[in-house]
Amino acid sequence: MAADASPSHIRDFFDGVSDTDISLVTINRTQPKPVQELLADAFSTQSVDLVERSLPRDDDDIVALCKDGEVSAVSSLTEVMRSFLLVNADRFKTGTGGFDGGIPDVLEGMAETLFDLRGYPASNKEKLLLILISRHIERLAYERGDGRLRSTFQRLSRLEDEFGTRTVYERLAGRTVDVHVYGVPDGVPEQLDVTVHRGTSDEYRNSWCVVFRPPEDDGAALVAHQQQPNRWQGFWTYDPDTVDRVDGYLDRAF
Repeated sequence: MAADASPSHIRDFFDGVSDTDISLVTINRTQPKPVQELLADAFSTQSVDLVERSLPRDDDDIVALCKDGEVSAVSSLTEVMRSFLLVNADRFKTGTGGFDGGIPDVLEGMAETLFDLRGYPASNKEKLLLILISRHIERLAYERGDGRLRSTFQRLSRLEDEFGTRTVYERLAGRTVDVHVYGVPDGVPEQLDVTVHRGTSDEYRNSWCVVFRPPEDDGAALVAHQQQPNRWQGFWTYDPDTVDRVDGYLDRAF
């Protein structure tokens, strides 16, 4: 989508996502083969190639992210296992995983890539990628301690029913971050110092956005939409112009 175009739906932001050739390369793997299979399964339906290499280097169990043939990030396979491959989405409902633990550079570095992700039971891992990025952006807002955070939840009751989600937003509310939450009013969060936006349109019911706009610096945005039940298309970005446009769109259209 052209930078000066005015989006009419959250999906319009997908038009501006570049088509980058990305791959994950596992280097000198000593972990069991099922670990490699888990990684392959997590990206089996995406435009992410998975490659395995043995190289003459001192360290083992490395994962490298390559964009257009160039290495852009490196993480340990152990870190990827601990934060992504060996966990499930329930961890984020019942606890603050991702918010406290961080995210591997090779996953965060997949910014500007458009994903088509399935939730459980179709996939155990695909949707988890968006959950990790959501927690990461929330963590950025918490660490900065000011600016504005906008989060769409589909159902506002999630801020009451999911202990982990509630805890994260209680901690955010304790900072000087201007927090806005959006969703269908099936259960309005009580005693939570946030600005609540209620609606029942398609975008309220099916959008998944987490946008942090600090007063300075560049911020971050995750933009996703549920295309069909339990199937999401989305991306995340640190591009300041895109972050600003998504923030403005949520302010104007929701």
